[in-house]
This record gives sequence, structure tokens and C-alpha cells, in this order.
Amino acid sequence: MSDMTAHRPVAEAAPDVRSNFMRSVYAHLIGGIAAFVGLQLFLFDSGWAETIHNIVIGTNWLLILGGFMIVSWLATHLSHRATTTGGAYGAYGLLVLANALLFAAPLYQANAFVPGAISTAAWISIGAFIGLSAIALTTSKDFSFMRGILMWGGVIALCLIVGSVIFGATLGTWFSVAMIAFAGGAILYDTQKVYRTFPPEAVVPAAMHLFSSLALLFWYVLRLVMARE
Repeated sequence: MSDMTAHRPVAEAAPDVRSNFMRSVYAHLIGGIAAFVGLQLFLFDSGWAETIHNIVIGTNWLLILGGFMIVSWLATHLSHRATTTGGAYGAYGLLVLANALLFAAPLYQANAFVPGAISTAAWISIGAFIGLSAIALTTSKDFSFMRGILMWGGVIALCLIVGSVIFGATLGTWFSVAMIAFAGGAILYDTQKVYRTFPPEAVVPAAMHLFSSLALLFWYVLRLVMARE
């Protein structure tokens, strides 16, 4: 599992292997989403979401955005280096837990001050994810060219976040719109990459890629919905 390039990609496997792989990947993705929702329910019911919100409310929200991107990269990196199935699941669990904690404060704020924003953002994100995934899996277009764009886009976004924290600037609506476009590109690229380059046994890392892309999309859709209310 730690060296995926040494294995035949699932796109070159038999049709039943390809379909079983993608079904398993999306099943693991749904499992991650369910775990995320369950953790949020626990954080809200236990009062921890309010506690986390009160702790971070005095800090710059952009620090959370930067932390979100770094955690996603780290957990995915760990999943690729895992040599056992347990290690891969552990990395996935870390990713889901970290996202649950990072989302706790903004979700609490959205629930308290912008009723309906969470469900609106969730449905928009899920619909966009399904549509973009279908495009990535059915089109003959190769989205591998987006790798460099996404890498540099991520670096630029992090630099803007750091700069805004240092200089006290505000990244407004257009930044959220740009990041939604960035997340959409990541979904296209990651979905096609998973199908065309991952081996059949790399189900968990594949699900983690898609989970991170979907979480990034949801984050900025939620910010945009809240800003427009």
C-alpha cells in the first residue's frame, strides 16, 4: 500500500474489479461522512462545539482555514505511507476527527446565527460533488494537467491566508468563490486520479482524497452562504 506506483492501476483491471473498487471507495467516503456527522452531533449535544467556538472566536478564522488544508495534506500523506490496512484506517480516522474539530466552531456559528445555512451548503456541495465526479469518470478529457494548477493554487491560497493573518486583511466573498472553483477542480482531478492511477487495494487512500476535496468544497460553500445571509 505504501508504494502505489508498483501496482497496476485499477483503470487497467477487469471491468468487475473497476466497478468493485469504485463502489468500495464511495462506500468508504460515505462512511467517513457519516462518522463526521456523528462526531458533530456528539460535539453539539455535549456542548463541546460551543466551547470550541468560544475558544477560537477571538482568533483569526483564517488560521482554521490554513489548519484545515494542512491537516488534509498530512493525513492523506500518512495514508499513502501506511504499510498496513490498520494504518490506512488510522490515517482516515485522523482526517475525519481533525475535520470534525475544525468545522465545530463555524458550524456552531452557522447554526446559531444563520439558520438553514448548513443544510443549504451541504446540499449544494453534495450536488456539485456528484456532478463533478460523474464528469471526471465519464469524460475522455484528461484532467492530469490540473495537478500543477492545484499545487500552485494551494500555495497561493495559503500565502494569502498567512498574509491576511499577519496584516489583518480580510479575504472576502471573491476569495470564497475562487476557493469553491479550486475545490471543484480538486474533485475533478482527484476523482480521475483515483480511477486512473490507484491500484485496487488503495481504497482507503482514494476515499481520503475524495473526502478532503468534498470537505474543502463544503467549507467554502458554507462561508459563501453565510456571507450572503
